[in-house]
Amino acid sequence: MSVHALSAGTVPVRTHTVMTGTPVGPLTLVAQDGALTGLYMTDQRHRPPQESFGHPEEPGAEPFATAIKQLQAYFAGELTAFDLPLHLDGTPFQRRVWAALCEIPYGATVSYGELAGRLGKPSAARAVGLANGKNPVGIIVPCHRVVGASGSLTGYGGGLQRKRHLLDFERATAV
Repeated sequence: MSVHALSAGTVPVRTHTVMTGTPVGPLTLVAQDGALTGLYMTDQRHRPPQESFGHPEEPGAEPFATAIKQLQAYFAGELTAFDLPLHLDGTPFQRRVWAALCEIPYGATVSYGELAGRLGKPSAARAVGLANGKNPVGIIVPCHRVVGASGSLTGYGGGLQRKRHLLDFERATAV
């Protein structure tokens, strides 16, 4: 999976759908030009305003159908890495952090400091944390796999209860 910037100068046409029946509640999926640009949970911190999601689309339309199928497989413990087209709007540093998140193995965790070190910025743990918190495609870009230096659960846009659920689920189903 690759993380790309949106092309400058284009007028984005966004659509969205809501996936229900997940263990973490309804997920709002947002797409633009055939690629996923957002996955948001109910009451998520940094959730954009609903009106920015574009017009509603049927869950069977692409890229939603593929994303939903992969999320269902993930929640069934059958999928450990996503393969979806993503277009993530963020700064170059944020996109580097989001790409690094995709390298954290299923069922594993790293600290903010470790992730900063992997990016060649060992003193940038706080900046990594801020970029991690702005991840627009939670679960698929696994920001839940980043923890505090002591292994403690710190910060998660979807709430610590959801983070704990995702980490416990992944640890229990990791092979």
